[in-house]
This record gives sequence, C-alpha cells and structure tokens, in this order.
Amino acid sequence: MNKLDLHTPDFVAENAARLAELFPNCVTETKQSDGTLKRAIDFDLLRQELSHDLVEGPQERYRLDWPGKREALALANAPIRKTLRPCKEESVDFETTQNLYIEGDNLDALKLLQETYLGKVKMIYIDPPYNTGNDFIYDDNFSITREEYEDLAQIRDEEGNAMFQEEKWKQNSSANGRFHSEWLSMIYARMKLARNLLSEEGVVLVHIDENEIANASKIMTEIFGPENRLGEIVWDKKNPKGDATKVAIQHEYILAYTKSHEHFKQSGLPMRPKSNALRMIRKAAQFFSKIGREIIPSEIEKLDKTYGLGLNLNSFKKSYTFEDSQMEYRSWLSMQDVSGGEAAYKFIDVNGNVYRPVSMAWPNKKLAPEDYQIPLNHPLTGKPCPVPERGWRNPSKTMRELLDKNQILFGEDESKQPERKYLLIDNLNENVPSVMGFGGSDDALFSSLGLIFDNPKPVDLVTQFLSWFTTPNDGVFLDFFSGSATTAHAVMQLNAEDGGKRRHIMVQLPEPCDGKSEAYKAGYKTIAEIGKERIRRAGKKILEEWQTKQTSSAENLKLNTEPSAASAPDIGFRVLKIDSSNMADVYYQPDEV
Repeated sequence: MNKLDLHTPDFVAENAARLAELFPNCVTETKQSDGTLKRAIDFDLLRQELSHDLVEGPQERYRLDWPGKREALALANAPIRKTLRPCKEESVDFETTQNLYIEGDNLDALKLLQETYLGKVKMIYIDPPYNTGNDFIYDDNFSITREEYEDLAQIRDEEGNAMFQEEKWKQNSSANGRFHSEWLSMIYARMKLARNLLSEEGVVLVHIDENEIANASKIMTEIFGPENRLGEIVWDKKNPKGDATKVAIQHEYILAYTKSHEHFKQSGLPMRPKSNALRMIRKAAQFFSKIGREIIPSEIEKLDKTYGLGLNLNSFKKSYTFEDSQMEYRSWLSMQDVSGGEAAYKFIDVNGNVYRPVSMAWPNKKLAPEDYQIPLNHPLTGKPCPVPERGWRNPSKTMRELLDKNQILFGEDESKQPERKYLLIDNLNENVPSVMGFGGSDDALFSSLGLIFDNPKPVDLVTQFLSWFTTPNDGVFLDFFSGSATTAHAVMQLNAEDGGKRRHIMVQLPEPCDGKSEAYKAGYKTIAEIGKERIRRAGKKILEEWQTKQTSSAENLKLNTEPSAASAPDIGFRVLKIDSSNMADVYYQPDEV
C-alpha cells in the first residue's frame, strides 16, 4: 500500500546532506539527550572552513584532533602570492608535452594547480615521508616549538610542572606526540587541497607504514568521507626488518579512497588481470590439440630409454583422448605457482575452453523469491535436479539464458545439483586483493639508467596500481611527493604498453641530497635533480623500446611504414619552478581580494 507522507520535507536534513557533500570532514557524531548517537555537522569546523582566522570551539565531539589542526586547515585555505615560472632549459619537448614537473613546496604547488586542474585529476598516487620521529623539511607555518606544543596539549600544569613522565619527551622519541602532530598537520593541509583536484571518479592511493597508519586512515576518512573508502592494501615486501625485541616488520600499507564512490564504481574498478590466465589458456589449447593423435605413453618411452630395452614403440601407440588432455592439463596446473582463483580453473570442456564450476545458490540468508525456486531438468534423464536450500542465484529467465548458452553444468544424473560454468576467457580479471606480495628492488633498473637513489619504490609495483585503479583513457596523474619520479616513469611505461594517453604532474621540493651520499658525489645536489634526470633517461629508453617494437610489428606484417609520432608515448615534461608572484603591487594584493 502506498501511504501519503503527511510531513513536509526535512529541510534541515537536506541542508546537512548538502553540507556533508561539500565538506565531508565537517560530518561528526553527537550524543542526544537519551544517550543515542546521531549524525551531525561540526559547525566550529565548518566556520573554520569559511574563515581565514582561527575559530575556537571547545564542544566535545567524536573526531581526530591534535594540536595544530586548526592552523593546518587555515593554512590550506589561505591564499598565496606565488607563481610557476617555466624553465625551458631543464625541460624536454617543452612546446608539445602535456606533462609537468613542478619544483618547490607541494603545499604551494597544490594551491597553484587549483584553478587549472580543479576536478581534472584522475589519480593521485603519493608516497609521503614516513613519520620516523624527526623534524620535517617542509617549512609550514604550523610548525610549533616544544613549548608551544606543551601549552596546546596541556602537558604542564598552571605552575609549569610536567603532567607526564619527562622521559616520554626525549628528542626524536617515537613517543613524542609533537612529531605526530607535525606529521598530521603536514599531511592534512595537503590532502585537503588535493581532494579538490580529483575528478568525481578520481582515486587517491597513499603509501604509509605502521607508525601513522591509524592516524592516516582517520585523516583520509575525515577528508574524503567513510563512504568513499575503497580499502587498504597490505604490501608484503618479503623482507622482514626490525628490532629483535619486537615483531619484524615486512609490510607497508596503501590506503585507497575515491572522490565519489557513486561515480567511481561505474568504471568496474578496481580490477587486476589474472597474471597466469593467458598462459593457462594456451597450455590447455596445446593439450587439447593432441586429441586423436597416435602417441606413445610417456612411461613406456622412459623405460625404453632408461634400460635400453629396444622395444618396438609403435606397438605401444595409443590414441590421445579428451580425458588425457584433462589429466595432463590438471597435472601441469598443479605444478604452477598460480593464485587460488586461477587454480580453480582446472577443467577443459569439449570445445577446448578452460573453465571452473561455481555454485548457483542464492547468496542471502533469507529465502529467495518463488521465481528463484524453479527446478532444472537433467538433460539426459529429464528428471528435476535438486534446488539449493534457499533457491537459485538468478531468476528463471536468466537460468533459461544460461541453459541456451551451455553455461550450466549437470552431473551424470539428476541427483547432483547443477553448477554455473565460468569460462576463463570471459573472466580474465579478478578483484584486487587486500594483501599483495611484491619483493625485490629497482637497484638494477637505476644502475641501467646510470642513476643512484636510496630505496625507490619499484616501478613495476606502481605500474600495477595505476593500471588496477584506472583505465588507459586520457587522465592526469599527480604525485606531489615525487621523490625519484617513479610515478612519472610508470605513467610513461603504461602508455607505451597500452597506447594510453595518461599525463603526469610531478611535484618535488628541491630537498638537498646528503653530502655524504653517492648521489651527491655523482653531482646531484637535490632530490629534484635526480627525479628530472630519471624522467629524461627513462623516457628515452621507453621511446627506443617502443620504436623497436613498432618497427618489428610492421616488418612482421610486411608493412613499409615508420612508427607514427602522434601515437608515440609522451616522454617530455615542462619544468616549472615556484617563485614569487609577477603580479604588480597595484591597488590590492591578491589576498586582499
């Protein structure tokens, strides 16, 4: 029965929903008079979003807080008088490339990118500095002294006496909350700005270790909203390290969030290819093609060779059957290093297709509707087969379509419950798992490029993440903790592999290299210099390999054509350096408008 709603719309709830969409970080929880919790808007935080001045608010609420959070928010919202100055002499293909390399503080860069790239970034992939208990190189004006921190955090009483044990506050101690606060403020201000740059279907991946995983997860959830959390990937580095008195750490985390899950899920991502699927299909086809041939059983041939029996092997010939192909394929598969999902595809059908059986039972606990309860008749006996306890997964119409396509597997008679037939060729992709193993390093790659850098992220690892969470379509990829420019390398490599037109924006502070490091001795004064040189050398190598592959393909097809420059991967980049504004001091300063 349709009932008439006797109430007017709840305009307060609608307005709160609109505010939550604009400012998801302002959504909190509050306790009602009866003790129950309800969703609410943090108006103090909302006022801060709309103010350049600090807003105080003592009201108790559920949220992640730390000394300096309001200053970080105010800093993120504050305008700057800076600009991006081109540096052609350090660029590659300056006039034609669509890639950028911005040298300077990433907080300033994120503000300068707001107008041109607002809502246009497809993916943000960052590996920020981990909180090791040391001071940060980012000179943000929310940095505070120990004394200022103690005042804010109420470490001392009114008479100046310490309210906590003094040994907890030793310099560079992991227990020193001041360093947590600095790290939180640093990442919070930048992620607030970064969210604005993402497109509605955009996604952000953040590498983090065990020191700040809990806080980082809360910060990301506050900024992007819990409904836009895609999950957390544990990267098993296969190299345990750590204190002998504690658990040896061999993993890191990658937090995944999207701007709008409603838009992102329409892409069908994240998804990754089954790494062994094509190899399994080819191997099954190889065994299937032997059906009907006259062959000598391998064990007899082995005996003859081992003992020199001089047998007439032709007399032992037998016809290779469909059952032989099944047995040989399953034996081969059992010896391969494949995932559990791939190992399930251990059957070959009469057409040579690799498949796996899957239950067609209704997945929910409640009983399925009546249309989902109709029995299937066995094709040979004509008798009804057992229906799952709560019904089929699909309605009768879909079940008939599956029957017509021969995608339902029956037993020898009607006593066995039918199963769905999943062909591997139709299921080459799988869901991205929450745990992934990836060992090794890129030391050999850097050696081949003639470069030196300590602990770079493996480019193959980054390439996988980029391909799992995005498509080859046009899109901007941003890394504002660029480091050795692994993300730029991965974008160029992916474009060369699949013909994509991805673009990259790298941002890196000109952080000085350690004077004792090999990179410094090799002539690199800053991390930014290493990153730019890596893009130059990696891009040249990628383009050469792409041209060789294109020429080889043309020769195989007997075509006398040169590789098209228009289809070549973009290996260039424009170097832009953050500098003081070139706006004349006429009438008003920008922050006064």
